[in-house]
Amino acid sequence: MESAWAAAKTKQSYLSAQYHRLAACRGGKCAALAVAHSILVIAYYIMARGQPCTDLGGNYFDERDRRQVERRLVKRLGLEYSVTLEAVA
Repeated sequence: MESAWAAAKTKQSYLSAQYHRLAACRGGKCAALAVAHSILVIAYYIMARGQPCTDLGGNYFDERDRRQVERRLVKRLGLEYSVTLEAVA
């Protein structure tokens, strides 16, 4: 469980992103337990397959469904703004 708390404090890692995403709706302790479970699953697959672990990155959940992130951020701006989204070159 302590490793889950430590993983939650790291910057730009998949486990940290998972913790913060879950802690927003379920609370810190439940999110830490989920991260601890993920660490155990990762350790199992490392030992079973003998492959190194590759971190998916801190923006994995944002990149997974970009349109949902765009809708959420536009909605967060509120009703007072007119928003036009343009792709960055």
